[in-house]
Amino acid sequence: MKALHIAAYTVLWVGGINWGLVGLFSFNLVEVILGAIGLAALVQIVYILVGVATVYIIATHMSDCKVCSAK
Repeated sequence: MKALHIAAYTVLWVGGINWGLVGLFSFNLVEVILGAIGLAALVQIVYILVGVATVYIIATHMSDCKVCSAK
């Protein structure tokens, strides 16, 4: 489970940084990197993985977070 959590957390960071760049500068890093090599389908897969990782982190947050689980 720790490996899944680390993977989901990493993907969540990638998504957060990408959306921050989109919001601040209208610059989509995922599309620039993956779209430039003709992998439009992979761009969509990355977006899906970011969404799944977000749901996973939200669902497991209370048990993983040292601050939230402290009593």
